[in-house]
Amino acid sequence: MSEVSDTETTAIVLFDGVCHLCSSSVNFIIRRDPRARFKFAPLQSPIGQALLHRHRLSTNTLDTFVLIEGGRAHTRSAAVLRVARQLSGLWPVAYLAIMVPEPVRDAIYRIIAQNRYKWFGQRTECMLPTPEVKGRFLQAEDAS
Repeated sequence: MSEVSDTETTAIVLFDGVCHLCSSSVNFIIRRDPRARFKFAPLQSPIGQALLHRHRLSTNTLDTFVLIEGGRAHTRSAAVLRVARQLSGLWPVAYLAIMVPEPVRDAIYRIIAQNRYKWFGQRTECMLPTPEVKGRFLQAEDAS
């Protein structure tokens, strides 16, 4: 399989494309990422699956938010906090939560992840980006 380029100026967010919370989170990031540093792909998509495989992450478990940055994959709370650190406004302050021990952060993350469909709902298919942000979503032809 060809590889997707991830450079110092681009970070890739993999998300559960049928989860309302996850899709809303992607829209939240897009609105607060004026440099358009983040690109996106659903975990369920062929490119999402290829990136999971490449970074030796499970391709069967779709309840983990993944950030691929500088050739490394970050998951769960670490991924969320690393994204927040690069957003506009006061969101970088949230990165201070990195001082909370990872097992504690990830326990909270897992509770939300396990209940996300019940609390926020689920789509029948992956979200479709609007024409304005379509270029921020990786497609199979983005593999190089």
